[in-house]
Amino acid sequence: MKKIGIIGGGQLGKMMILDGRRMDYEFVIVDPTVKCPAHNIADSHIVAGFEDIEAIKRMASRVDVVTYEFEHISVEALKEVEASGTPVYPSSKTLERIQNKLRQKEWLRKHEIPVPDFLSVKSQADIEHSAELFSYPLILKTCTGGYDGKGNYVISSPDEIEKGYQALGAGKVELMVERCIDFVKEVSILACRSLNGDIAVYPIAENVHKNSILDETTVPARISKETEAEGMQIAKECLKAFDAYGMLCIELFVTKEGHILVNELAPRPHNSGHYTIEGCYTSQYEQHVRAILGLPLGNASLIRPTAMKNIIGDHSASEAELLGLEEAYKNPNVKVHIYGKEKVVNGRKMGHITATADTIEEALEQVRKAHQALSFR
Repeated sequence: MKKIGIIGGGQLGKMMILDGRRMDYEFVIVDPTVKCPAHNIADSHIVAGFEDIEAIKRMASRVDVVTYEFEHISVEALKEVEASGTPVYPSSKTLERIQNKLRQKEWLRKHEIPVPDFLSVKSQADIEHSAELFSYPLILKTCTGGYDGKGNYVISSPDEIEKGYQALGAGKVELMVERCIDFVKEVSILACRSLNGDIAVYPIAENVHKNSILDETTVPARISKETEAEGMQIAKECLKAFDAYGMLCIELFVTKEGHILVNELAPRPHNSGHYTIEGCYTSQYEQHVRAILGLPLGNASLIRPTAMKNIIGDHSASEAELLGLEEAYKNPNVKVHIYGKEKVVNGRKMGHITATADTIEEALEQVRKAHQALSFR
């Protein structure tokens, strides 16, 4: 029986285990939270931090392959695991090129994959210089550690340069600045490569963010055939450029002209791919497990139009008690996924809702209605 190690025991790890269980695989996780979402379904849980190299090596010694559910982890730990003989997918080299956003953008540009204009920031003067090149507004970013809008600062005028620079550490952490893209849509593509060479690319998903956190995803994206073809090609080029195995999520901007620019990459299953559980023949989680074990990949086609809506904490509470499930389930097309997080925190992803229908509009109406029925006490 194959054993898989996962660094991270959050909802992505949990859903990976749920699909892997069906294929009779065992899972060992590393996560600092005792009752993390994947705790109850993992075969073993090593309670340790994501930078704890010894704990990660201990986990790796007990499994056949190691993967991870988010990218803010120790690259050095992955390198040591690989050196000890346990394979890691995506590899430490892939993660190292993606984990730092400046390095990621430089690598994309080197491979002639379209990205927004950007510059490295060493001082406040560099931001002022970028304003001369890109004009306002500017997007100031930390190169590592940012997610769901954290680590980003929008600079709209010269008066905000110092404020943004101070807010993101005033040079204590590595920074970069990007041209603000006047996009018409944010979309994402899930691409996967197996160790056996198979490649599967999922339909392009259309995403809407609220407070910099993904709110809704609809599939297929309402874009032209030309834009779709461009996106699919970029997804395959990204897999190749980063030598990625397993799932790779490519977040993209669609410009007014219908062209695509790469915003960010994530070398793992992704929030915008939750729709694949009900919406596709093979979920992104099953696909990831297949890929890192060298199995043939499953059919990534969309079964029918699908919508996904995140359930985001809108307050903080000591217990995560869900209300309204009976009302939400009055629509038989609705599927509710609750992650099992102990506490509600404002802005925390607590679960998601999916619906499939004959049209995107119908599916979206159904998840929104179910969302109105659900709340945490």
